[in-house]
Amino acid sequence: MTRHILIAVLALCALAAGLWGLEAPRAGLEIRQAQVGETPVTVMRQPAAEGPVVVIAHGFAGSRQLMSAWQLSLARAGFITVSFDFEGHGRNPVPMSGDVTSIDGTTRLLMEETARVTEYAVGLPGAQPRVALVGHSMASDIVVRQGIADPRVEAVVGISLFSQAVTEDAPANLLIVNGAWEGALRAEARRVMAELGAEEGDTVGTPGDGFARRAVAVPFVEHVGVLFAPAGIAAATDWLGASFGIAPEARALSLGPWILLALFGAVLLVRPLARLLPVGEAPWHPSRKLFWALALAPAVLTPLALSLFETRFLPVLVADYLALHLALYGALVLAGAAWSGGLPARRGLLAGLALAAYGILVFGGIMDRYVGSFMPHAGRIPVILAILPGAILAMLADAVLSEGTRAALWRRVVARGAFLSSLGIAVALDFERLFFLIIILPVILLFYLSYGTMGRFVGRRTGSVVAMGIGLGVILGWALGVTFPMFDPGA
Repeated sequence: MTRHILIAVLALCALAAGLWGLEAPRAGLEIRQAQVGETPVTVMRQPAAEGPVVVIAHGFAGSRQLMSAWQLSLARAGFITVSFDFEGHGRNPVPMSGDVTSIDGTTRLLMEETARVTEYAVGLPGAQPRVALVGHSMASDIVVRQGIADPRVEAVVGISLFSQAVTEDAPANLLIVNGAWEGALRAEARRVMAELGAEEGDTVGTPGDGFARRAVAVPFVEHVGVLFAPAGIAAATDWLGASFGIAPEARALSLGPWILLALFGAVLLVRPLARLLPVGEAPWHPSRKLFWALALAPAVLTPLALSLFETRFLPVLVADYLALHLALYGALVLAGAAWSGGLPARRGLLAGLALAAYGILVFGGIMDRYVGSFMPHAGRIPVILAILPGAILAMLADAVLSEGTRAALWRRVVARGAFLSSLGIAVALDFERLFFLIIILPVILLFYLSYGTMGRFVGRRTGSVVAMGIGLGVILGWALGVTFPMFDPGA
């Protein structure tokens, strides 16, 4: 009992410390939410701040929260900052539309949305009609093109940049920030600099003097980690300060460790809370031969079967296919288990619902405020409901194969590896349509690492496949429903 009390205290301390570290940088800032048409925006600034504005845009499947380290740092440095959710993303109720392969399609629509937000930003009290655009990944191309089109834009910062619009002389003032582990994007940045006879790390020209260009690589980070790396934010802050001829008032923030600490505390707290649940018997244990059959056969058969049918029925990129893939995979595993006498007992429903509520409200609440949009607008509810049955079936299958996480480690690794490989086979069979499914692979890995650990605490305590499967299934369905961009090509 003493050990579990100590774990609870440690979890609560980690959670409290993490939240304190994340809230402290907001103190003293003026932060408010607004709408530009249907586009949700967040304004951050020092009280009574005057000067140029920085418009901050997220990447594909992101949201304003994912750019919070950049926005907080730039607001504390004295800039008037505005971030927003692109169409189809975060809390924006308007789906993406247009031809994603055409510059005059989706790209043009996102540029127009960026222009509307920029117009709003320069109209804020104290704002000057001098603009910097900051964009990550997908948005790097948008801000480059919009920076060239809008004469008020004096500086562009492209994070994880790739844009065919970059030339030797446009945009006039460009900083490229990549993670050191972004090999292909770093190669593109080097190519851009080589056109000017320079290398990564060199500076060509002087920011604010008509033309300047620089590319930097932030050590030890990749495509998402670069958004939380202080070195990249500091480089951008200095670049924008030089571009506008002002001295930044504060340095870059390091929010990543505080986010990890808060989420660690939220996950760890489930362990002592699980002690409140009744102890259950060990679940069904399939033989080694049967386990291999249940782990591999559904993983291979699912993408092969679905490749024969039309799977478009949701206004969300590839989420309709994923809903069917989860459902068929889960149904095949559970049917095999039932045929072998291993259909899980029904006990554990309430424990599963409690796990789902905790995962969505506590862990998800932290994610929503500090990492990425996790609370849906009304238009996403039907999407969540459509994904939910398949997600529950898939997680029940996972719980059966992992024996409520009481199975040997190699079995858990094989089962989850086979499922991820199943998604990989689906992409290989229809790469053009299911390419965006690739982004879900790291999401599911993080899901196993975080929510899977919570499920393990519940599964090991109760021995209930249903508790683990229902809890993780509801959370997975919810997470996928709020992550994928909504898209309506006919809008």
